[in-house]
Amino acid sequence: MELLRSNLSRVRIPEPTNRIYKEECCISFDTPKSEGGLFVDMNSFLAFGKDFVHWNYEKTGNPVYLHIKETQKLVSEDRPSKKPTLLAIGVEGGFDNNDPVYEQSYEIVILPDYVTLPFPWVELPEKVRLAVDAIIMSVGVEKKEQVAAWTADTKIISKHAMELKQLDNGVIVPPSGWKCEKCEKTDNLWLNLTDGSILCGRRNWDGSGGNDHAVNHYNVTKYPLAVKLGTITADLEAADVYSYDEDASVVDPLLAQHLQHFGIDFSSLQKTEMTTAERELDQNTNFDWNRIQESGQEVEPLFGPGYTGLVNLGNSCYLAATMQVVFSTRGFCSRYYLDQGLKVAFDTAPADPTVDLNTQLTKLAHGLLSGKYSIPAAKKDDGDASQTTLTAKQEGIPPRMFKSVIAAKHPEFSTMRQQDALEFFLHLIDQVERNNSGNPNFDPARSFKFGIEERLQCSSGKVAYNKRYDYILSLNIPLHKATNKKELEDFQKLKAEKNARGEELSSNEIVRPRVPLMDCLDCFSAPEELHDFYSTALNAKTTAIKTAGLTSFPNYLVLHMRKFVLEAGWVPKKLDVYIDVPDTIDISNMRSKGLQPGEELLPDCAAEDDGLNANEDIVAQLVSMGFQYLHCQKAAISTSNAGVEEAMNWLLNHMNDPDIDEPIGKAQKSAPYIDPSKVDTLISFGFDEEVARKALQASGGDIEKATEWIFNPPSGITNMDTTPSSSGTEVDAALPDGQGRYRLIGLVSHIGTSTHCGHYVAHIYKDGRWVIFNDDKVGVSKNPPIDMGYLYFFERIDG
Repeated sequence: MELLRSNLSRVRIPEPTNRIYKEECCISFDTPKSEGGLFVDMNSFLAFGKDFVHWNYEKTGNPVYLHIKETQKLVSEDRPSKKPTLLAIGVEGGFDNNDPVYEQSYEIVILPDYVTLPFPWVELPEKVRLAVDAIIMSVGVEKKEQVAAWTADTKIISKHAMELKQLDNGVIVPPSGWKCEKCEKTDNLWLNLTDGSILCGRRNWDGSGGNDHAVNHYNVTKYPLAVKLGTITADLEAADVYSYDEDASVVDPLLAQHLQHFGIDFSSLQKTEMTTAERELDQNTNFDWNRIQESGQEVEPLFGPGYTGLVNLGNSCYLAATMQVVFSTRGFCSRYYLDQGLKVAFDTAPADPTVDLNTQLTKLAHGLLSGKYSIPAAKKDDGDASQTTLTAKQEGIPPRMFKSVIAAKHPEFSTMRQQDALEFFLHLIDQVERNNSGNPNFDPARSFKFGIEERLQCSSGKVAYNKRYDYILSLNIPLHKATNKKELEDFQKLKAEKNARGEELSSNEIVRPRVPLMDCLDCFSAPEELHDFYSTALNAKTTAIKTAGLTSFPNYLVLHMRKFVLEAGWVPKKLDVYIDVPDTIDISNMRSKGLQPGEELLPDCAAEDDGLNANEDIVAQLVSMGFQYLHCQKAAISTSNAGVEEAMNWLLNHMNDPDIDEPIGKAQKSAPYIDPSKVDTLISFGFDEEVARKALQASGGDIEKATEWIFNPPSGITNMDTTPSSSGTEVDAALPDGQGRYRLIGLVSHIGTSTHCGHYVAHIYKDGRWVIFNDDKVGVSKNPPIDMGYLYFFERIDG
């Protein structure tokens, strides 16, 4: 006790604003359920596993810890189920997922000799008792994030509900026997609350669901509210009401009155259909959808180093699939696992390692690659809590702290919504590159980096060369290059015949185009005509020919398949297509040759423009969406590199500008006004005037953001090289390079109508076989969907 009293100055009573970690170690994935439990530092409130707590003592000198241990207890099988009041799983008020019940035990531990004192104990100093009580009663940071991950948005009351117009057309809806008025469907039916029409719902990505008759009816009539038949019971709050105008599930406080208008006695109806929210929840927890996940096949589970799954935190499969492939590359494996131990990362981390990207990447790497957590999950035998058996499933590790850190500077990745795996990969690479800027030789992001050179030749015969850096090669898919055209023609005939007879196609009758990957690569470097190109040699608009090539071949080449295209009216559409991908590819012919003897350069009018350069991260993401490179540059510059969304909005509003194709130097010479007083302020900080002006211009005149811009300039601000060069190798000497032969090592597949919905799965070639990584499910892949990839990862073959 005297030892504890002598260290009371190192004990703090947590305040409401303190972040308390008590669910997971900050440098490993140990939890209170782990063998050694968890040790909470009673000064910093960080948590550590038994193998790591002495590291914290050595670094901070904090000796007093609350030791938390959870052990599973036997629970009666006939315990009553509570009715859920919240669309969530495993949280108070949500659906019971029948997880095991654990009981907690606590004790005070004093380092370095691990002296233990019981808790609760009346003889403990009051300060210690108050501190421990506050820690126990608080909601840990990890639990707050878990609740946020599983909690859906609250429904709003529809703005149309209180004054909804209902037609007196004599429609009376029977209590059963419903079918769509436009087709023969008898499920997924929606009752329009204005005119009483019964129509089928939206068609899903896999062809299931309805035939879009209900939403088409709204587009014609603008009658906004509909209720899903089969979800109406005496509990009207559980009915599924949808507002097409508000594009959301809503609450209709007058639903009983609106139903009575069509003769519906809701008290006699029984629930027969899942609500949209329940179906969404069902999809969020059951991902066995189709071939991408190899559903219906007996997958042999794998355990051990490199075979650790990642727990889905709620729409986090984009992160899980991407990180599994990234950590299968030599650069990331070496940087954060082989060449850097957890102790080195922890010792060099700031006071709070939970917010340090280097520490959390190292933690994730060791969690995935060490094999420590890739073991069969233990299951308590029925009736005997002391006996356990091993299941064929692993629990996986939850990447909560990593997700929190990597998403800190990105508003979208901070949410619990589904995201685009491509955007996440580019954001990850950008953050890793910045994090390693002081030591670029150890930067694993460099293994993905390469140069692209575009050659423009106008009708004068003169040429221009533009160079840029990128981390992905975004490829259009030439559907006219499909190798199964005869089968496609037969399929279209069959489809027309069945549509004429009102019959539906079965899944095994559907034929999709098959396009070779090499044809997609050829499209990238094929000559392209640019109309209305402004030639500085002619001082007029003309037609130019653009070709593109690579100035270096990276260690790892990431190919992005542009399966999502924009139709007329900027309506996104997903291409239903297969890509035939060989095990190895040779892209040596895509090497850029640079300025050739006898070629004459176009006069350069951009050199006199000392204004803002385009942020290449923004430009690269816009280019990957299918926009022209010059247009993307202008959009980034015109929005002061504010972000992708701002640049996209500018593009959509200026696509038809008469000067959209003119060079940047001619069209955008004028720089925005910069407040001289703010320039003087930055100069007083010790910065050069030119740097201060550029920083203020890039940050919209905000001094704080300008200072951040100076210390962390966006990639492309200084690296963008638009000057002609005789050789790409001279510019890209610092980049990895080699021969143009590559082998396929992994792919990220996507299922869904948009990159921001659906599900992502990774397949990786490891130890001579294909392995599927589907969140926490890891197993031998019997039929990898190589032709359905969204992102393909190739490793360069040297020698």
